[in-house]
Amino acid sequence: MINGITMVDKKLIVVGLGVIMALGSMGFNWVESILPTAEAHGVQAQLQSRFVRIEDETFNRQSLTTGETLCLSGKFVSLVTRDMRAWNSIFSESTNAGNRWEILSRDPPGNVFDIEGNSVVPYEICAMALEPGVYHVHSQLNVAGVGPGLGPGQTVVVDGDFIIKPIPYTNIAYQSIIIGVAYVVTFATRPWQVI
Repeated sequence: MINGITMVDKKLIVVGLGVIMALGSMGFNWVESILPTAEAHGVQAQLQSRFVRIEDETFNRQSLTTGETLCLSGKFVSLVTRDMRAWNSIFSESTNAGNRWEILSRDPPGNVFDIEGNSVVPYEICAMALEPGVYHVHSQLNVAGVGPGLGPGQTVVVDGDFIIKPIPYTNIAYQSIIIGVAYVVTFATRPWQVI
């Protein structure tokens, strides 16, 4: 007996660890067959509770075919007295790797809009489904200097064939030139920060 542990206790500990390692190397498929699986996702609530709340989020449909339009609408409710710059979009999660939507229209129009302090801004954003799948779709509001926030969301089922959109190579070339110029300016004006 050493430190209150007998040889029998040591053998039991070694056998127990061996069993745990063996089960771990076999995988947990047997656990999945016994217990049902559950899936969930987190929704950031900080933005909605402290700065802007997304209220009355509604969807024009729960199922559609690729090429058809899904519209989300509701209200952005400012909870602070200062004005904010923001832009809205759609956030979606799915079991496939697609998540492809083409934004067709936004209201308020344009990419960036103002939310005045303590105001209510109605919104609508419409997008065309490009890939079939089961999506959990949210209204997303991005506030400058604060970050993104999501509406409650809803599951949307999209059937149909994939819609392949051509890649706008001119946009990629333009963005690459802008990024290259930014790197040149950074290296030329701040060489001590590069090293």
